[in-house]
Amino acid sequence: MKTKQHSASQLFEINHFLQQLIFAVVILLCLFSIISPPIALLLGVIIVNVFGNPFVEFNSKAITFLLQFSVVGLGFGMNASNAFSAGKEGFVLTIFSIFSTLIFGFLLGKWLKTEKKTSHLISCGTAICGGSAIAAISPVIKSNESQTSIALGVIFILNSIALFVFPFIGHQLDLSQKDFGLWCAIAIHDTSSVVGAANKYGAEALQIATTVKLARALWIIPISLLTAVIFKNKNSKIKIPYFIGLFVLAMLINSYVPQVSIVALHIVNLAKIGLTITLFLIGAALNVNTLKSVGVKPLLQGVFLWVFIAGLSLASIVFLS
Repeated sequence: MKTKQHSASQLFEINHFLQQLIFAVVILLCLFSIISPPIALLLGVIIVNVFGNPFVEFNSKAITFLLQFSVVGLGFGMNASNAFSAGKEGFVLTIFSIFSTLIFGFLLGKWLKTEKKTSHLISCGTAICGGSAIAAISPVIKSNESQTSIALGVIFILNSIALFVFPFIGHQLDLSQKDFGLWCAIAIHDTSSVVGAANKYGAEALQIATTVKLARALWIIPISLLTAVIFKNKNSKIKIPYFIGLFVLAMLINSYVPQVSIVALHIVNLAKIGLTITLFLIGAALNVNTLKSVGVKPLLQGVFLWVFIAGLSLASIVFLS
């Protein structure tokens, strides 16, 4: 009996070591920019479903830290006047898209009979900034772990698809850098996938997409307050995305302190590496259990909402610009 237990223990240790080794190899490939962000995400999905994730307990925290670090770092590659101009241009479309998505999401939830809190989390994640919005809204509505996990699962699945689909559609429609950057910021859920898709499309698209998306993320605050009123939770704490202020500061330093140009390019390169690792870790969170837990109705709501906002924003950008 002891021999069997010892053998099982040795096998577990070997498997765990193999998992860690595979993760270390992929992260090294990311560090040396050998693989692109979309490939890193795809590798994450494959590896977690074939070998497993040895760092499950650290995955979420690592994603949050690396994404915020990467976004702030990208600020050192942007010009403030161009960025603010892009943000101003996307302001009206941002407001219209947020509230139309929330309203349509509410109606879809009613029609599909999606559980109320899950439906609201999916709508907020689609309307504002994916997983960050869900993380901010979930304590406001006091959702349970299952409701939050389902909403996050829907958003992560669609984000992964967006990273591949959006650049392809952009090239097929011959969208300009400006139009593609704006479309990404409005129609892709998470900042990580927005930045990944826009970076693949071009430098101007990246600047516009990052700025508009982060301006959009600030809507977490008023939407959280509105949610607290709707769900009648007066004592709920609202999470404020403070790292956006650091992004703006980095952008201002890059624009008005010429001396920083010596290190700015290196910081931006580090930020892009951080983003690639972030997307690998996001892929490594999409295991079979996550996919199974989502369910048909929440996934349908997420897909319908996504098609709605992607189609509406694209039509507005192409025909009204």
